[in-house]
Amino acid sequence: MKKYDKLVTNAAGRVVPTIINGEEHIPFMGIGKYKPTGRKYAPRIASCADYPEDGNKLVPGLKEALIKSGLKDGMTISTHHHFRNGDLIANQIFDIAHELGVKDLRWYPSASFPCQEHLIQYLEDGTINRIEGSMNGPLGRFASLGKMKGLGVLRSHGGRYQAIQDGEVEIDIAVIAAPTADAFGNANGVNGDAACGLLGFALGDSQYADRVIVVTDNLVPFPAIPWQIHGNYVDFVVEVDKVGLPEKIISGTTQITKSPDRLLIAEITAQFCEEAGLIYDGFSYQAGAGGTALSIGNYFGDILRKNNWKASFIRAGSNKYPVQLLEEGIVGYILDGQTFDLEGVRSMRENSNHVNTSPFTSYNYHGKGNFASLVDIVVLGATEVDVNFNANVVSHSDGYLLHGIGGWQNTLFGKTTIMPIPLFRDRIPVIRDEVTTMCAPGEMIDVVVT
Repeated sequence: MKKYDKLVTNAAGRVVPTIINGEEHIPFMGIGKYKPTGRKYAPRIASCADYPEDGNKLVPGLKEALIKSGLKDGMTISTHHHFRNGDLIANQIFDIAHELGVKDLRWYPSASFPCQEHLIQYLEDGTINRIEGSMNGPLGRFASLGKMKGLGVLRSHGGRYQAIQDGEVEIDIAVIAAPTADAFGNANGVNGDAACGLLGFALGDSQYADRVIVVTDNLVPFPAIPWQIHGNYVDFVVEVDKVGLPEKIISGTTQITKSPDRLLIAEITAQFCEEAGLIYDGFSYQAGAGGTALSIGNYFGDILRKNNWKASFIRAGSNKYPVQLLEEGIVGYILDGQTFDLEGVRSMRENSNHVNTSPFTSYNYHGKGNFASLVDIVVLGATEVDVNFNANVVSHSDGYLLHGIGGWQNTLFGKTTIMPIPLFRDRIPVIRDEVTTMCAPGEMIDVVVT
């Protein structure tokens, strides 16, 4: 089977395949031009008669859970990335698959990280056919070199949920690593030694997968509250010694930048927003976890304090900086999609106004609206932006795929989208005539600050 076939030119002027790994895909038709039809995909109907009356879904180990779930060649296995570079479960899944001689699996993570470099051996021997999910570091480099048997497919967080609910990707077995769970399968990420914040990236997997396995290292009596994942969707529960390393969820830049030029870019960005009237009492914003974006959030806080204003909400991947604004009372809510440090985890556990969200509520374009278009200011990074404002967030100018999309594409629907970026990184131009990989058409980007 060809990796891809039937090339066409999409609405952004890029040549793309419409057949990928033997499956039909719809090329980009322009913003808002594609309108889905039909009804949402539905998993098989289950019966309580097939599940324990006492609610105890515990099985002795992950291997038994995978066997009971019917693991076989060609299946789609999904995982989430809330532990980021501290994940301990994904590698174990494919160790077991390899041990059982299972081949040709599609791994469907919400993102992958360098801690999963271990899986390259299984991409080479055919245990895993391909990864359909953001690939960071070694896995991205492996795919960039054309070594993966199938073709990798990247989706935004919203696009991933959308693909699940639309039936574009049918998950056979979802494995959800949970810092806390009960034997019925209710689970959350805010409690336990491995607390990572929330489990929103696994929500669609739990709702639509054929079989769902919850793996936890903190088994508590029913009910595990809050239940971010509902046990009614769960087939099996596995208790292990450790599901993740919470200290390694801090795997990006989650500190204010100390770079003089980037601090200047951040200051200019905040000044622009203030002078353009974009910041006002009750405004909302989203900023990422990179050093420049965090600096901009701090400047926004200064502007709010100076005017005695209050932001209505921050749409976040959270860390200590927006948490400080929330606890100071100059932000009403944090609507959190991913927790980037342990202060964010603590805040979500303790503050009722620090709300866990999911790609369904925040980013799914095939829904009756979502949060993205309600945000006043969206601040995003990019690996490249070109003279037509087209932007790249996944590859570098050398073509290597080294970053994930995350919710980046989804947040472009904010009212004003701003990209503060340096002119050069390591002597490589960031402003280019044409981006290497187009992740966003220029019409979605309002301001570039450099």
